[in-house]
Amino acid sequence: MKLHHLFVAAFLVATSFINAQNKEVTLEEIWGGEFRQEYLQSLRSLNNGEEYAVRNFDRATRTMNVDVYSYETGEKTRTLISSADIEGLDFFQDYTLSENESKVILSTQVQSIFRRSTTGVYYVYDFSSEKLTQISEDRIQEPTFSPDASKVAYVFENNIYIKDLSSGETTQVTSDGKDNEIINGVTDWVYEEEFAFVRAFDWNKDGDKIAFLRFDETEVPEFSMDMYGTYGQQLYPTQDVFKYPKAGEKNSEVTLHLFDLEAGNTSEVNLEKSYEYIPRIKWTNDPEVLSVQAMNRHQNNLDLIFVNAEKNTAEVVLNETDEAYVDVTDNLTFLNDNSFIWTSEKDGWNHIYHYSKTGKLLDQVTEGNWEVTQYYGFDAKTGRIYFQSTENGSINRDVFSVRANGKNKVQLTQKRGTNDADFSADFTYFINSYTSATTPYEFTLHQARNGKKVRAIKDNKALLEKLKPYNFSKKEFSTIEVNGNELNMWMIKPQDFDETKKYPLFMYQYSGPGSQSVSNTFNSSNDYWYQLLAQQGYIVVCVDGRGTGFKGADFKKLTQKELGKFEVEDQIDAAKKLSERAYIDADRIGIWGWSYGGFMSSNCIFQGNDTFSMAIAVAPVTSWRFYDSIYTERYMTTPQENASGYDNNSPINHVEGLKGDFLLIHGSGDDNVHVQNTMQMVEALVQANKQFDWAIYPDKNHGIYGGNTRLHLYTKMTNFIKENL
Repeated sequence: MKLHHLFVAAFLVATSFINAQNKEVTLEEIWGGEFRQEYLQSLRSLNNGEEYAVRNFDRATRTMNVDVYSYETGEKTRTLISSADIEGLDFFQDYTLSENESKVILSTQVQSIFRRSTTGVYYVYDFSSEKLTQISEDRIQEPTFSPDASKVAYVFENNIYIKDLSSGETTQVTSDGKDNEIINGVTDWVYEEEFAFVRAFDWNKDGDKIAFLRFDETEVPEFSMDMYGTYGQQLYPTQDVFKYPKAGEKNSEVTLHLFDLEAGNTSEVNLEKSYEYIPRIKWTNDPEVLSVQAMNRHQNNLDLIFVNAEKNTAEVVLNETDEAYVDVTDNLTFLNDNSFIWTSEKDGWNHIYHYSKTGKLLDQVTEGNWEVTQYYGFDAKTGRIYFQSTENGSINRDVFSVRANGKNKVQLTQKRGTNDADFSADFTYFINSYTSATTPYEFTLHQARNGKKVRAIKDNKALLEKLKPYNFSKKEFSTIEVNGNELNMWMIKPQDFDETKKYPLFMYQYSGPGSQSVSNTFNSSNDYWYQLLAQQGYIVVCVDGRGTGFKGADFKKLTQKELGKFEVEDQIDAAKKLSERAYIDADRIGIWGWSYGGFMSSNCIFQGNDTFSMAIAVAPVTSWRFYDSIYTERYMTTPQENASGYDNNSPINHVEGLKGDFLLIHGSGDDNVHVQNTMQMVEALVQANKQFDWAIYPDKNHGIYGGNTRLHLYTKMTNFIKENL
């Protein structure tokens, strides 16, 4: 009896231990921020090259600080500014130091407009006088110091203003700004979304001129969204109306202008020929020379133009063409002699090039069958260029340096995974942020000369400890041969995986041009959701098919004029190939995606109805005719030129193929992929007499979040998977 009791006790202890080591993750934990990682917030190297500043929020005192740390020791040397010490300002959200670090712009009451654009109430704090100045009593956009920090330029109600911080006087630069008609100094919707910038003005080096873009969107068609508000607070919906050029429709007319502060006048710049887009403007190191990137509507012909501000003349110094399209980046960097660094895919891979100030090619700095993924900068003292690349595999990232002539390349990071660098102002040090599938972000200090580690700064070991009881499955990286290509893939299996059993397969993909979903990085929120599904007996897989990025231009641009054709073929064929494995249940294969991924998952279940038994599409494009001009035409040209490319690959035209279980989800306030996409497909499904499930989240944008929204959304999707797969 005693032995029996001991056995029972031992069994109970062992069982308790096993259960403790196999804790099940919940959706509440995932979307409640339980697994949030620690970062270095708003990191900036100071001009002395010996210190860096980081934004820190003290939750106990509700105080925001900008603290300064020594690179060498890691010790905090001082607090640059604290909301507790500023008379007249209780709190700030972020900071922007002036170029000479004499002043700082503090942002408060920041509110989003679209993906990148915001309005807010902004202040300037002068470190020497300890004076706080409100830039404007209005909610403004993009306040930016002049190089000497004596002035701030900003945009209010589509017009540009300049505030003189000494006199307090404000000069209005433009006066024709009008909602949904004329925009000065900030971008229209489609530029913001697809060219990824908002501030469309720039100070020259001497601070006596401002270059800016003017958008005339008068003839751009309007899009309107009903906003329903909160029940009990709003009887009638309001309308959000904005200009949105869909594929093939009229774009804004964009012109370039120069404002001379001394003369007080504005002149339009004649670029000598007509361009559809001006996606970048940037002053060179010469205060009289402005660089302009301008391109045609097809986005396959880009001119780099130097504008002489004194003479108001324009000269093309570099032309970049491509059979498909030319990428627009922020990599253009001017060196002391006004020669410049440029990145290009012209040899089939994205690489760095060095040109003279006249546009003559001096050197191809990097080359090989791999991609430069970030350009960090040039150290004039050593003549070395710093960059990130995929040289050690397309799912990995490492940091390198190389001489400007392409010689003496040095690998500065050694840990396999994803490395990203933030360099000190003098390129003595860099802070490396490292992550992998098994390691959450860790921040370490290294010597820029050789990559030698100096010290640890911050890590997420506490998160790893928190995750131990869950006993999550390993994310297994591999490749799968599909349609003659080795495609990158990851797989998550149940922890108790038994290869003699059969498991349902749930696939995730995004698949958009140049994107990457299979990367050696730590868990996102979705990864925890995949672990939850694995704990419930699902195998989860992600495959990056043709058209995705970082495997050369040919692989990425194969899908040109046929978005959705080859990508869908690859997902269907990958699923078929996976179903041949003994442990995959070929009758239980599902797929899901968001945005482009929703476009894809819809197409997959409609066109691959013998392969996929269920699909979830969140915020999907259902016809490329509904999406914006810049993105869509980059890859498809216009619908007028390529009607078959648009229609043959749009899921709205394949609804008759639906046989399995389909869940369609959208936010009604999506300014990006309009809910029109879903409504039109709902009607098409109804008229085809196809049964399906759908959900609309009122007033929610493309991200579908806020309050309990994400929890509700993922609960809905989880239940749908459990019921139908």
